[in-house]
Amino acid sequence: MAHPVPLRSRLRRYGTSYAMLLPFLALFAAFLIWPLANSLYLSFTAFDGINPAAFIGLDNFAQLAQDTRFRHALGNTAVYVLASVLLGTLLSLGLALAFDGTGWAHRIMRTVFFLPSVTSSIALMLMWKWVLFPSDVGLANTIVSWFGGAAVPWLATPGLTIPILVLMSVWGGMGYGMVLYVAGLGSIPQEYYDAAEIDGASAWQRFRHITLPLLRPVTTYVVVTGLIGAFQVFEAVYIVFRATNNVGGVLDSGLMIVPYLYDQGFTHFRLGYASAIAWVLFLVIFVLSLVNLRLGRATKEL
Repeated sequence: MAHPVPLRSRLRRYGTSYAMLLPFLALFAAFLIWPLANSLYLSFTAFDGINPAAFIGLDNFAQLAQDTRFRHALGNTAVYVLASVLLGTLLSLGLALAFDGTGWAHRIMRTVFFLPSVTSSIALMLMWKWVLFPSDVGLANTIVSWFGGAAVPWLATPGLTIPILVLMSVWGGMGYGMVLYVAGLGSIPQEYYDAAEIDGASAWQRFRHITLPLLRPVTTYVVVTGLIGAFQVFEAVYIVFRATNNVGGVLDSGLMIVPYLYDQGFTHFRLGYASAIAWVLFLVIFVLSLVNLRLGRATKEL
């Protein structure tokens, strides 16, 4: 039976290691644990950033349940997340299958598609705003005019807002997923494909029964990180669609959860209410990520 090691012996043995961890732990507590704890406390208060926070219990969360604008933002975010994650994952896999070779042409194409993922998001959103500029100055309307069409008010048409946001998200993120899938494809032993081909399996059967199952961990990672990023969309809405007095654009067609959180916290100075929105967003992302991980584990065991 093993005897517990005395605290003094442990400190003598690992004291130097603990001491070296202290700077990191101090920074971790100061810049992560304390802000999280403070945000959780503020979610139960009425706080405007100037006057002392007044504890109001669950009133902020009860108000969220009745807030029609929050429900609208939640619905827009759900549609955006579903479309952007689904299309982004499929296109990432398609690009990886198309350009997973070692030749210079494939390397150049991978670089081209990956560049938006490492470019400043602010610069990308400003570029998209120029592309979608409502007059003939914008690139999209310039192309439309080449074919004799009239200028389209891209940013002022509510029905186009979500599709445009999805397009920007997929275009900017599919290169990152492509690189992950290329790495996953490279880890699959070639012997599996050779054996399947000898057994007479078609290309589709090899893809369905070898490639897809062995890429499941990569797919889970791509989907989970895509969900987290899509739920936190902010720059695209704020830079491209924000109107003078409306962060969500025309008729709130582009209103998402994080822009609404920003609007409540830093435009209307309802910091307690904004903290409640942030914690609801955290719970939604946490639950969906947990479900996705469980589904990935369950399908792996089949």
